[in-house]
Amino acid sequence: MRDMRIAFTKCHGSGNDFALLDARAIELSDAQWGAIARTLCNRSGPVGADGILLLTAGDDAHAFGMRVINADGSEPETCLNGLRCVARAGFEALGIDAARVKLKTSDAQVAREQPLAPGVETVRTTVGPAGTDPAAVGLRVAAPVTEAQVPGLPSTRAFTAVAMPNPHLIAFVDRIDVAELTALGDWCEAGPALLADRANVSFVEPRPDGLFVHTYERGVGLTNACGTAMGAAAHSAGLTGRIAFGSWITVPNPGGPVRVGAEGPDGGDRVTIAGNATFEWDGEIEIDPATGEAGELAVTRRRDDEVAAWGAVGG
Repeated sequence: MRDMRIAFTKCHGSGNDFALLDARAIELSDAQWGAIARTLCNRSGPVGADGILLLTAGDDAHAFGMRVINADGSEPETCLNGLRCVARAGFEALGIDAARVKLKTSDAQVAREQPLAPGVETVRTTVGPAGTDPAAVGLRVAAPVTEAQVPGLPSTRAFTAVAMPNPHLIAFVDRIDVAELTALGDWCEAGPALLADRANVSFVEPRPDGLFVHTYERGVGLTNACGTAMGAAAHSAGLTGRIAFGSWITVPNPGGPVRVGAEGPDGGDRVTIAGNATFEWDGEIEIDPATGEAGELAVTRRRDDEVAAWGAVGG
């Protein structure tokens, strides 16, 4: 029985796409949210997305909160591309321009930012501290890994392991081999003993204008973009001397660019990302939260001007 009608916004940050729901007044179990996510994210279904985003109620310390549920129904610690979209929704719902946001295991500062390009809604997010402790990364090795081979990982490449707080393995490469990245991501996704809870894997090409990042995202697969991966890449570039901590760089990826500033130890190892929060269309769908069975999708509003503005950026 389809007993719930939900309204959502299809949105994306750097091409990392989501169905965004205002869940401040919705009470569902984790299993029910997982079922909804698997249905809405199914690329063969009516919507298709990398995950669902939930705008949740705030508390005394936070204006609002965010949850993200991956396409496989799992819930990561955070998602910085998604955070920009949730932040925009929270700003619009509450009539504010900046906030402290509650995340699963941490929090973040968010604010409206000057547009990356005309017509591109842009949000700045600051999180941290980024960490390299193996326990925080969920990596079962004796010491932090900074540009070194990881014992037990089926790769001879040098990696840097960073918690954002979700786990990242970052390798700087001359050229990104997507097949190699996919194979290694699949291995991590299988839940090997080396990893406490899988990991996000990124190959990063240093370029004259910044860092190009391609990511195999835990619970999703290859993505157009992963915000925490872009942040982890910038932090790793600082740790390995490729960029100066405290500088702003452009970080493009297959879905489009962001601006990233990694502050390093002198700045509390915080990472700031400024990027788009593009709303593409609004819709409604009937869904059974117990099974995920869905009815027909109704598109209630199209935001073609935002889509065109982002398209002009090259995303």
